[in-house]
Amino acid sequence: MTRATLSEVLILARAEGRAVAGLVCLGWEDARAYRDAAQALGVPVILQAGPGCRAHTPIPVLAEMFRTLAEECDVPVVAHLDHGYAADECRAAIAAGFTSVMFDGSSLPLDENIARTAEIAAMAHDAGISCEGEIGFVGYAAGAESRGTDPGEAARFAAETGVDAMAVSVGNLHLRTEAGPGLDEDRIAAIAAVTEVPLVIHGGSGVPHAQRARLARDTAICKFNIGTELRQSFGTALRQVLADDPEAFDRAAILSAVEPSLRDAAMAVLRSLEAPC
Repeated sequence: MTRATLSEVLILARAEGRAVAGLVCLGWEDARAYRDAAQALGVPVILQAGPGCRAHTPIPVLAEMFRTLAEECDVPVVAHLDHGYAADECRAAIAAGFTSVMFDGSSLPLDENIARTAEIAAMAHDAGISCEGEIGFVGYAAGAESRGTDPGEAARFAAETGVDAMAVSVGNLHLRTEAGPGLDEDRIAAIAAVTEVPLVIHGGSGVPHAQRARLARDTAICKFNIGTELRQSFGTALRQVLADDPEAFDRAAILSAVEPSLRDAAMAVLRSLEAPC
């Protein structure tokens, strides 16, 4: 059994000057490919179940899936609920066996975000697991605009919520399909100057790889969430498998054929957060 909490892997990552990848899962095949990539490289991995995943797979099923994958390897595996928007959802994940939950109150007024996040953090800590929160608002490509994290608000949020990790808005965007202009390193430094809580980048797929590696090595950013980049790899591999065999129809065979390419893509992500720039 190598299940770990988010706090356990992030504290070690920060001490060693690296970051851990939070890889967004949509099903068994991609979760297994990500676990296999981490096992091959001997590094920890955070398997994340976001709202899209939970829309078609119940939380208890996801918890058991992540537990099974963790039991079959010897690197730390965090089972993380990503973007939980309600206390009941976080409570269900904790009861099912997730080792980390994120409560996303970033669209709420500051006081309410702090109060509700603190409630979830206390609930998680009582169960012996970790909690991530978000201050500021990370927007979406071709969607809702971001609201940059204010360092003073970040300091208050960290102190009053007790979170183990803090997602920040510093130029990152969800669902970006191409590399963006990069993150605001001055804002990152200003936030890191007022709190010791490990920082998290959502929308990590849009961060240029060289900057991603440098920030992982040199700053308080200890977790990069990567989803879109790997979903693009999955789509490319799936189209190639079907093009190579237009008569293919067996779902298990098709998806099994996609896994090696997805594992390789995940290994590239993991390497970018571990190796010196």
